[in-house]
Amino acid sequence: MAEASDTFGMVYQNLKDAGCDEQTAEKCMDFMRSGNYGKMLAILSGHRKALLTEVRLGQRQIDCLDYLIYKIQKEIDF
Repeated sequence: MAEASDTFGMVYQNLKDAGCDEQTAEKCMDFMRSGNYGKMLAILSGHRKALLTEVRLGQRQIDCLDYLIYKIQKEIDF
């Protein structure tokens, strides 16, 4: 865990906590060190989009299961 005064350490830990792999985290840190925040934001936005796609896929799968459970319960109740 990074100390509160260690901004780079905190950002790196946040990247790891957000599910960034080692290569992505290092690339972001390089951009941060060089002050190229635009490229860092582009990478982070892409990672966010990928995570959101996974969430939406998971939600569709849950919806399918909920429907199946509903149909089976309805059959049992008859």
